Order: sequence, then structure tokens, then C-alpha cells
Amino acid sequence: MADRVYRIAELYKNTAVPALKEKFGYKNINEIPKLEKIVLNMRLGDVKDNSKSLQLAVEELKAIAGQAPILTKAKNSVATFKLREGMAIGAKVTLRGKKMLDFYDKLVSVALPRVRDFKGVSSKSFDGRGCYALGIKEQIIFPEIQYDKIEKVRGFDICIVTTAKTDEEAKELLTLLGMPFAK
Repeated sequence: MADRVYRIAELYKNTAVPALKEKFGYKNINEIPKLEKIVLNMRLGDVKDNSKSLQLAVEELKAIAGQAPILTKAKNSVATFKLREGMAIGAKVTLRGKKMLDFYDKLVSVALPRVRDFKGVSSKSFDGRGCYALGIKEQIIFPEIQYDKIEKVRGFDICIVTTAKTDEEAKELLTLLGMPFAK
């Protein structure tokens, strides 16, 4: 784990900071955008009746993130979906610091290249304030997940939050840190 954290931190310090400073003309070092946090969110509406399936999904997310997720619960009851208030409908993890850098490095250098017919991630998934959202269709692209032990192929969302003020700054930061955007 220490190698990956060191690699991304060094890449940011030695490559990204000078390039961003030159391109956008930052005068203060604190203006330069950086990664703030990464949020992983897995929706589990299909397992609301099966607690074992819910637990397996939570364990998979824990293995991928390296940190225990929290369960998200329904705020309202919806009879059409057989959903009652307080039922567990998802799990999420917020990564910061070294765990965030470790996950980011694993995502861009190991997991994304394992996607079948991968041509790069979309550059249209920015929110206008420097955050990037990415959907993963299969959890099996991560090396921690053993294919023969999964119950069902599940996907989840990844939201990368940066301190960038604009999408252009955020895209440049993520590109310099190795995010493979589609051409």
C-alpha cells in the first residue's frame, strides 16, 4: 500500500503541481486543485429481502475500498417498490487521505484497464464545480474480488471530489494523475 500512496503523492507534487501552476497561472500554492475525497456508492435495492445478500455486497465494497461502508436507509416508504422507511437500500464509503490515494491509484492503474473493450472514461461527467462521477458496471474489475465467490455482478458509483473551481481545472488535474479519458 505504501508504494501506491507514495507514487500518487509524488506524481501530484512533481508533475501535476508545476503543470497546473504553469497552465492556469496560479500565484499561491493553495490555489492549485487537489483531490479532496472519493465517495463510493452502491445501490442495493434488489437485496432488500435478503440480508445475506446485503451482507455479501457490503463485504465486497469493504474489500474494494479498504474501509468499512455505512448502510444507507430509505427515508420514505414507497408501496410500489415494497419499500418501508428505514430499510437498508445501499452502502457508501467516503475515502480521504492515504486510503483515497491508494484507491485512486488502484482505480486508474489496475481496475480501469481490466474493463472489457476499454476506450477511456467519459470527459462529460463533471458537475460544473470540479467533481467527477464515474459508474462501474462490474465489481469484478478490482483485484480484491474473486470471481468464483461473488453472488451477483453489481456495479457502483464513484464520485471524485476535487478542490478545483472549474471542470477544466479538474479534468487537467485528473489527467495529470493518470485518469484515462477517452479521446
